[in-house]
Amino acid sequence: MGGCGTFISYSGVKSMFMGEYNHSVDTKGRLIVPSKFREHLGDGFILTRGLDNCLFGYPMNEWKQLEEKLKTLPVTKKDARAFSRFFFSGATEVELDKTGRVNIPASLLHYAKVEKDCVVIGVSGRIEIWAKELWQDYYNESEQSFNEIAENIIDFDF
Repeated sequence: MGGCGTFISYSGVKSMFMGEYNHSVDTKGRLIVPSKFREHLGDGFILTRGLDNCLFGYPMNEWKQLEEKLKTLPVTKKDARAFSRFFFSGATEVELDKTGRVNIPASLLHYAKVEKDCVVIGVSGRIEIWAKELWQDYYNESEQSFNEIAENIIDFDF
C-alpha cells in the first residue's frame, strides 16, 4: 500500500476511498463495511470521532501519518490540546470479521447519532460514517453552496 491517501491495487493503479453507500447498523452495533473499502482498510483500522458529527475511519498507514502530524501540535496551545484530546480519546482499533462487519463502540455511535440507517462515504485517505439524516442535511446544505465553496478554496484547475 502506498502513502498520502492513495493505495496501490493489484493492477498497480493507484486508488483512494470514494463513493457513497447506504448501510445500517444492527442492534449489536455492527456495520457491514462497503466491499470496495475493505481491501484498503485491511483487517483492522482506526475509527474515531470526526468533524461535523460523523466518524472518521483510517487505514493503519494513514492513521500513523496523522498521528505523527498531530504530535507536532504545540501542547502550549489550548486549542491544540483540546483537539488532540477529543480526537485521540475517541479513537479505537476495530477489526473486520469474516463477513466484512465491524463492531462500532456505543460511544462513537452516540457521538455520530447513528441509530440504524447510515451512510458510509469515501473521502480520499479515510472513510466517514454518517447518520443518514445528518448526511442528507449536510449534503443538501453543502450542495446549495458548492460553487461558493469551490471559489473560496485554492484553484485546483478543474
